[in-house]
Amino acid sequence: MIRWTYAFVDRPAPAAGRATAFWGAVTGTLPSAPWGERGEFTTLSPDGADACLVTQVVGGPGGAHPDFAVEDMAVFSARARQLGATAVSTSPELAVLRSPGGQAFCVVPWRGQRTRPPVLTHPEGMTSRLDQLCLDVAPAAFDAEVAFWTELTGWDSRPGDHREFHVLRPPAGVPVRLLVQRLDEPRAASAHPDLACSDLAAGRILHERHGAQFVGDGDGWTVMRDPSGGIYCLTGRDPATGE
Repeated sequence: MIRWTYAFVDRPAPAAGRATAFWGAVTGTLPSAPWGERGEFTTLSPDGADACLVTQVVGGPGGAHPDFAVEDMAVFSARARQLGATAVSTSPELAVLRSPGGQAFCVVPWRGQRTRPPVLTHPEGMTSRLDQLCLDVAPAAFDAEVAFWTELTGWDSRPGDHREFHVLRPPAGVPVRLLVQRLDEPRAASAHPDLACSDLAAGRILHERHGAQFVGDGDGWTVMRDPSGGIYCLTGRDPATGE
């Protein structure tokens, strides 16, 4: 059973500092001291709640991935492999795997996290919450990825409002949900963060003020690029409910 979820924002070393500063600013969180064997991780912690956002220094162009905190890593990782995941590396505190479609994810021990970060109210009155990771998959892999993530998580799983989306909603209190998106053309699996935003126009202005760049508008979402070069979306959902 998944007890907690994290969104990891992965960036190459030259851009990692910009990513940490930006994501801290737009989520109202404070960075920890770098940690990990090489100081590659920085946790972004909200006041009075448990963290669910981490930036990580990686090789290559970076992206994003989910971490699942569970009570029994061995059982959960074995279940993932039975469903078609591939193990990348395993240690007592971390298992790194890839979904059948190639999306990286990690399994870590649950350490009692239970207080979800609150909805953030910005000075202009707009509210937002980073509450979703969008998994971008090739058309041919879409059905298999939906089936894999549905079985692995055991979450409420249903089609989104658009044919290219499928939503996986965790139980109340688990902070980061998944959205599987079918791309228009084949390419390697990737992921990006989504923020529920009460006012997309105001959200765009706020994020541009912190250094993000506007990329384009969709039907109910705005695509942005953060100062470290990563794509993410502001989505016109209720930050309190995610709907």
